[in-house]
Amino acid sequence: MRFMSLIRVDENTGQVPSQRLIDEMTVLIGEMRAAGKLLDTGGLQPTAKGRRVKLHDGKLSKIDGPFAEAKEVVGGYAILEAADLDEATELTRRFVAIHGDEWNIECEVRQIEEPGI
Repeated sequence: MRFMSLIRVDENTGQVPSQRLIDEMTVLIGEMRAAGKLLDTGGLQPTAKGRRVKLHDGKLSKIDGPFAEAKEVVGGYAILEAADLDEATELTRRFVAIHGDEWNIECEVRQIEEPGI
């Protein structure tokens, strides 16, 4: 089964990853890819560089970022291969724990719908 882990951050902090975090994350990503557990991962640009497309009552509109009402945003993602939600949660826990006390983040883990499965 595939799961998506959505990393939520407060993008208003201006915080950037330390060299320690980059180094440790590089090792963790390598280990998880080699084990076949991490299928893809990435960070997202700030909402100021993004756009929302909205459908409301049959009318399409677009809204350029930043999105004032959004404090916590999805700052990154990981697509995981796991036997079940418990394993996907444990893999996500490893990503979160590596951030140490430098960051305040939250991850949402959800199974990806796959037709016929």
